[in-house]
Amino acid sequence: MNKLILFLALASLITSCKKDKSSDNNPPGNVVYVNTASGSVWSYHEINTSGGTSQESEYTVTSTPRDTTIEGKSFHIYAYSYGGFQYLNKTNTDYYQFDSIPGLSNSIVRLYLKGNAKAGTTWDQNISIPVPNFPANVPVKISNKIVDIGSRTVNGTLYNNVIHVQTTLSSSLIPVDKLKSDINAYYAENYGLIESSVLVDLDYMGFTEKVDVKINLTSASLK
Repeated sequence: MNKLILFLALASLITSCKKDKSSDNNPPGNVVYVNTASGSVWSYHEINTSGGTSQESEYTVTSTPRDTTIEGKSFHIYAYSYGGFQYLNKTNTDYYQFDSIPGLSNSIVRLYLKGNAKAGTTWDQNISIPVPNFPANVPVKISNKIVDIGSRTVNGTLYNNVIHVQTTLSSSLIPVDKLKSDINAYYAENYGLIESSVLVDLDYMGFTEKVDVKINLTSASLK
C-alpha cells in the first residue's frame, strides 16, 4: 500500500508563491503547455516533509532529442538529473503523462491537463493497481478539476495563462476519512509545470503513509 500511495502522490505527478489577482477563468485559446525542444532545461526546488523533517533538494529536467510510442501515442522523453525519465504527450489540446509505478510492473497513461477547457471543468480516471501483500487489486479514482486560469508569480517570475489543476484520490476499498488527498499543479504557457504541492494521508488497516511534497520552478532555459 505504501508504494501505491507514493506513486499516486508523484502522479500528477511548489514553495510559497504569490497568486496574482488577474484571472478570467476562460480557456486560454491556442496556447501550448509543453516544450519539446531538445536541450531545454527546467530547474526545480523540492521541499519534502513526508517524514516529519523538512528535506530540501534541487534537480533539473532536460528535454532529450528522443520520442517513444506508448499505447499508440508519441511521447517526448525528458531526463531527470537524479536518474530516470519523464514521458509527455500532447494530443490536440489534451496532455498526457506516462507514469511508472515504483516497485510494481504497472504503468498508466494519465490525462493530467486539458489545455482548452474552462475553469470548473472536471475529468476522472479509474485504475486498478495490484499491491504486494494485499488480497486484491486496489481500485483508485483520480479526480481532476481546473480550479482557475490566470497569472501566477513563482520564485519572482510572472507567468501568464497558468492553469491550476486540483487532483484528489479515492478508492472504493478505503473509507473516505482514511484516505485524504490534496494535490495541486500549476501549468504555464510553454513552460509546463511551474509549481505543485502533494498532500496524501493514508491510515487504514494498519497501513499508514503520509506524503507532503512541494516543488517550484526556480529557473528555465528553453530552446
